[in-house]
Amino acid sequence: MLLASNGWWLGSIMFLVIWIAIAFWPARVAGRKGHSFFGYFIFSLIFFPAALIVAYVVQDRRGMA
Repeated sequence: MLLASNGWWLGSIMFLVIWIAIAFWPARVAGRKGHSFFGYFIFSLIFFPAALIVAYVVQDRRGMA
């Protein structure tokens, strides 16, 4: 019983770490385009698929140099 309990916690922690790590993807894409990294990070924690699409579709703010 104790082993099953520990396995559940370990799986939950691993899921949380992977979820947070994947949330950096849209934030990094948007940050490179001149948008708020932190804003997109929070957005992707809640709505990952939408944040990823929006990050790739949104216009580059840095200008064309």
